[in-house]
Amino acid sequence: MLCAGGGWDGAAAQAGGRAVAVSVGAVHACALLDSGAIECWGFRNYAGAATPAGVFRAVSAGWYHSCGVREDGAVECWGDNRTGPATAPDGIFSAVSADGRYSCGLRPSGAVRCWGFRPNGATKAPAGRFSAVSADEWHSCGLREDGAVVCWGGDTAGQTAAPDGTFSAVSAGKEHSCGLRPSGAVVCWGDNRFGQATAPDGIFSAVSAGGRYSCGLRLSGAVACWGFRYDGATEAPAGRFSAVSAGGIHTCGLREDGAVVCWGDNRYGQADAPSGAFRAISAGGSHSCGLREDGTVVCWGDSRYGQADAPSGEFSAVSAGGWHSCGLRVGGAVVCWGNNDSGRADVPAGRFSAVSAGRYHSCGLRVDGAAECWGNNGSGRADAPSGAFRAISAGGYHSCGIRAGGAAECWGSNGHGQTDAADGAFSAVSAGWLHSCGLRENGAVECWGYSNSGRAEPPAGAHSTVGAGGFHACALGEDGTAACWMIYSSVGDVPAQLREPPPAAPATGSGGLLDRGTGRSGFAALAALGAAILALLALLGLRGRHRRSS
Repeated sequence: MLCAGGGWDGAAAQAGGRAVAVSVGAVHACALLDSGAIECWGFRNYAGAATPAGVFRAVSAGWYHSCGVREDGAVECWGDNRTGPATAPDGIFSAVSADGRYSCGLRPSGAVRCWGFRPNGATKAPAGRFSAVSADEWHSCGLREDGAVVCWGGDTAGQTAAPDGTFSAVSAGKEHSCGLRPSGAVVCWGDNRFGQATAPDGIFSAVSAGGRYSCGLRLSGAVACWGFRYDGATEAPAGRFSAVSAGGIHTCGLREDGAVVCWGDNRYGQADAPSGAFRAISAGGSHSCGLREDGTVVCWGDSRYGQADAPSGEFSAVSAGGWHSCGLRVGGAVVCWGNNDSGRADVPAGRFSAVSAGRYHSCGLRVDGAAECWGNNGSGRADAPSGAFRAISAGGYHSCGIRAGGAAECWGSNGHGQTDAADGAFSAVSAGWLHSCGLRENGAVECWGYSNSGRAEPPAGAHSTVGAGGFHACALGEDGTAACWMIYSSVGDVPAQLREPPPAAPATGSGGLLDRGTGRSGFAALAALGAAILALLALLGLRGRHRRSS
C-alpha cells in the first residue's frame, strides 16, 4: 500500500502486510490487513496508540480516535476518548464511521446508533432502517434501504437538506454532503463557497465529501476532485519570473515582461491578477497588490476591510499584509490602508526607505537605517532593536531585519524558533507567519522556525530571491523559475495561532479607508480542510475519514 501527501508524524508512512482496506483520519491512518489485523500509523498521542489485537472486518479512522468492527460484529474503538467517541455501545454492528468527536454505527437491523460528543444533534439518528451511515464533524447522513438520504445535526449551510430521489451512496463532509445516484451521477448540497458542492458531469462509482472539497471515482478509474485545493499555492507555473511573493495560501509572480501571474487559493479573487505591466508584486493574506510602471498601486482580492482599496498617487513600493496594506510614497512617506486594529495602519510621521505589512503589525526602515514598527506588539513583534538595518520584513507574530553587515536579526514571538536566525551573512530575509527564510550571499536559501517533517527545508541550489508566506515559502532560481514548498503537512499540523478569525469590527485606517465588514477568515477556514490526498485515499480504500514578501 502506498500513501502520499504530508507525512506529519508518519501519517503518510506505509502499513506492513497486504491491506484490503484503508481509512484516513485527520492526522493518522489505519489499514485492515488481509489477516484481519488492524495497523495504524501517524499521530500517536491519541489516535495511533494501542491498536487492539484480534481479527476485524472493517476499520474507520476519525480525527484522534479509530473504530473497528470485529468478526463477531462488536465495535471496538481506541484513541482520544475525552468526549466519549471511543466508548462504543454493546451489541452487534455491520458498519462503523468514526469522525471528529463522535462515532456512528449501523446495526444489522438497519438502525443507526451514535455515541460521543453531541454537536447540534449530530448523534441523534432518526428512527428507521438504513443501509449506510456517514458521520462528519457537525452532521451525519444515512442511506435508507429504499435509497432515500436523510441527514441530521448541524445545518449551518444546508448540508442536512438532502434532495429527494434515490441514491446508492452518501458521504457527509465538513459543511456539505454528496450522494451518488443509481445512474452514477453525483449530487452535492450545502456549503458551496469553494465549489465543493458543484459536482462535475459524468458517471462515477464512488464519492467522498471532504473539508472544503469533494472527490469522485469515475468508472475509468480516474479521480476527479472539485472545490478548494489546499496545496495549490506551491504549484508554480512554468516559465521565467523576476520576482515572487508568497501570500497566505496563494502566490504571485512577476514575469520578466512585467505581467503578473498568481496561483493557489482564489476564494476572494486574490489570484485573478489584472493585465498590464507591473514592476513589483506583493501577495497578502487573501489579497494581492502590485506596483504599476507609472508608480500607481493596484490591489485585488479580499477587500472586506478596505485592504484592496489602494489610494491614488505615486508609490515606489507596496506591501500587502494580513488584512491591511502599506505603500511607500516617492517622497518617503508611508501610507497604510485597510484594517487598523491595534494601530497597524497608523503610520508614524517621517520619511522611510522601506515598508513591510505583516499580519497584525507593520514595520518600516527609516532613511538612516533605523527600524520602526507599529501595530500589535504581542510578544514584542513591534519592539524593533536599535541600530541600522538594510532590510526589514514584518511577519505573522515576529519581524526580521538584515543588519548593515549582513547578519539576520529577528524579534517577537519565538514559539517555533522563527526568531532564531541562522548565523552568517544574508542578502535578504522574509518573515512568514511562524517561520522565516533568508537568502545567503551565495544564493542559498535557509529557513528557520516552524518545520514539520522538514517542511521548512528549501530546495538546494542558488536563488535570486525568497519569500516566506503564511503556509508556504517560495524562491526564484537563478534561471528565473519559481519553486515553492509547503510548511504544514496537514490540517492538524496547522498551529492554532493561524486559525484565528479575521478582525471582528470595522475601523478607520490612517489611509482614511473604512473596513468592509466581517466574515470568516481564510486562515480559520483552512483549519477545517483536509489535504486532497486524504479524500483520494478514502475513495480508493473504501470509506476513510478525513504569505508575503520581504
